[in-house]
Amino acid sequence: MKRKTALITGATSGIGEACARRFAMGGYALILTGRNASKLSSLAKELASEGIEVKTLVFDVRDREASKTAMDSLEKEWKDIDVLINNAGLARGLEPEYEGDFEDWDQMIDTNIKGLLTMTRLVVPGMVARNRGHVINIGSVAGDAAYAGGNVYCATKAAVKTISDGLRIDLVNTKVRVTTIKPGLVETNFSNVRFHGNDEKADKVYEGIHPLNGEDIADVAFYAASAPEHVQIAEVLVLATHQASGSVMSKDIHRKETLT
Repeated sequence: MKRKTALITGATSGIGEACARRFAMGGYALILTGRNASKLSSLAKELASEGIEVKTLVFDVRDREASKTAMDSLEKEWKDIDVLINNAGLARGLEPEYEGDFEDWDQMIDTNIKGLLTMTRLVVPGMVARNRGHVINIGSVAGDAAYAGGNVYCATKAAVKTISDGLRIDLVNTKVRVTTIKPGLVETNFSNVRFHGNDEKADKVYEGIHPLNGEDIADVAFYAASAPEHVQIAEVLVLATHQASGSVMSKDIHRKETLT
């Protein structure tokens, strides 16, 4: 039986790393991409020691030429990608829109939207030619409605949903499936990145609530990829039990300690 291969962007931490581990557990060969060569190498060595076939590609999805060069470098046996997980993404800042940082905006738009489009453009034609494959885009509850300070980030995640819906329409006459997963509050390095490394600020985001973790989202991604061929899990919204939307949640200072 031919091995299945999953390509995961932003695989060095959080949801991306969790997806790498979950799909490895499910018997997939892995193509892991990211900007941090050291972290990618460390993860690859760990997985390889467990008998997983792993290929790493170091590049930034914002760099279209570097992305193309990296994908072109894949040996023939790695080119048939069964699952593409467009996970690379980030939030920057919580300022009002009229006080936003231009560089933060560029980084979010170039990563969350244009990077996703680049990888889709580079991988999906092969899926169409083989008439099989699955694209899993990591969106966010933030794409459903804006919240205070979320302006541009929320817009990028709304774009992920719309781009995914459009791709699903474009592929309707093929066996290629498209899934959007929209997580709510997930405790990863997400908030630390948003606050430019301010750990104290980042930790407060998760105080008083039992948030999701990367493994929770990886389980959903693997479930979608494992559904029978005629089943397309189009969209999944995943929230913590005490979160109702992107901006509505119940926090209790003792809750997290009680539930962990």
